[in-house]
Amino acid sequence: MHQSVMLALGLLALPLAAEELPRVELTAGFYRIDAEVAANDAHRARGLMHRRSLPANQGMLFVFSQPARHCMWMRNTYLPLSVAFLDNEGRILNIEDMQPQTEDNHCAAQAARYALEMNIGWFAGKGIKPGARVNGIDKSPRPR
Repeated sequence: MHQSVMLALGLLALPLAAEELPRVELTAGFYRIDAEVAANDAHRARGLMHRRSLPANQGMLFVFSQPARHCMWMRNTYLPLSVAFLDNEGRILNIEDMQPQTEDNHCAAQAARYALEMNIGWFAGKGIKPGARVNGIDKSPRPR
């Protein structure tokens, strides 16, 4: 077989590299968050699946087209995560801890426009609770 054909076939066998998502800088209290933004159906569906690590103070902001009682789950997600559901203004409605590779639903307590996933315990460790505001979400890309 020609070398370039073998190389192409070998590349097809590799898992697809994660597409580079837009990023936004958020703040919660005195803490800075570097968040990837999942603003379309495909990116929201993939979320943090298949990741083996998430650096400290990094997370993923899910931007929904409409406020609703959105739910998250952990299929194919190897990291324990905490998710904060946020209203239109970035106020935290509720925070849920999620265990890896489970299909339990973790839902917003009220209509949420955003969900912010961080390493498990990040919010509790920083003393960030429901009612606190996450700033910078207005700079995130709009849903597509």
